[in-house]
Amino acid sequence: MAVTLADVAARARVSAATVSRVLSGNYPVAEATRARVLAAVDELDYVINGPASALAAATSDLVGVLVNDVADPFFGIMASAVQSELGSEKLAVVCNTGGSPERELTYLTLLLRQRAAAVVITGSAVETPEYAAASAAKVGRLAANGTQVVLLGRPASAAPEGSAFAVEFGNREGGRRLTEHLISLGHRRIGYVAGPADRTTTRHRLEGHRAALAAHDLGGDAGELGRLTVHGPYSRQSGYDGALELLDREPGLTAIVGSNDAVALGICAALREKGLDVPGDISVAGFDDLPFSADATPALTTVRLPLQEAAARAARLALGREESPADGRYMVPAELVARASTAAPRA
Repeated sequence: MAVTLADVAARARVSAATVSRVLSGNYPVAEATRARVLAAVDELDYVINGPASALAAATSDLVGVLVNDVADPFFGIMASAVQSELGSEKLAVVCNTGGSPERELTYLTLLLRQRAAAVVITGSAVETPEYAAASAAKVGRLAANGTQVVLLGRPASAAPEGSAFAVEFGNREGGRRLTEHLISLGHRRIGYVAGPADRTTTRHRLEGHRAALAAHDLGGDAGELGRLTVHGPYSRQSGYDGALELLDREPGLTAIVGSNDAVALGICAALREKGLDVPGDISVAGFDDLPFSADATPALTTVRLPLQEAAARAARLALGREESPADGRYMVPAELVARASTAAPRA
């Protein structure tokens, strides 16, 4: 059932006339009262009716694209591909969340109020119960109001069933293939610099890594797995700090995997500063195959995700230009790209 002005008034403990004054902005209202009304609007996901609704309907050509950081090539490539696929048919609005779950939820509320034609949500989902419930509620409201939601690089389980399409990345399979590559070269002591512990992408890539170790009886117990894993942001600095920490814990490492290519470059920088050769002393691998990976020195072994193609597909699904799979999910395959940063360990 649609939320009404009266519902907002009841939640804010004011009259309907006061709610109308706050939303119109044409009348003076006490700041504390205004804040209470706006909080109620946000909590209830109220979509303005009447003349304002007509204005909102006029913006139905709007497509929201939520990214963690548009300056990060991973997200920039996807945002650009979505916008290119939309062409002049729709207006793409890129919403930069900065990795903040609260900001993401705020943008979803704003897009709901604007009656966006579609919303493409890129990257990991935060795996806390509070965020999962709040995000699912927002996506459900968007879908109920006619907005097509597409998850890009986020599992279908992050949205209520039937409320969104999902273009998922083969993060588990990619993580497994990468570690199997290192094992095939002869590596047995492999460190891992993972992303933030509460993100779906982090968990899936790490699960793939550990599945490969377990398949070759290299995983050890939970304590050993934890000792050879450090978590941090998906950044070069995280790779640098993580590599130093792993070497302090286990000087005998012969390979370190970064959770993405930026992390892997930070790992390489830390190893160089310690006088270690890559891959002569320690092999290094990343994930994503971003444009700079092939030009690194040495060129980076990584896992390729076809980000541009995946994002274009997400845009077509958002516009209804492409028929979705029966279950609403499409899996983007991950491809191992072996380059010069990995080699057999020294005898």
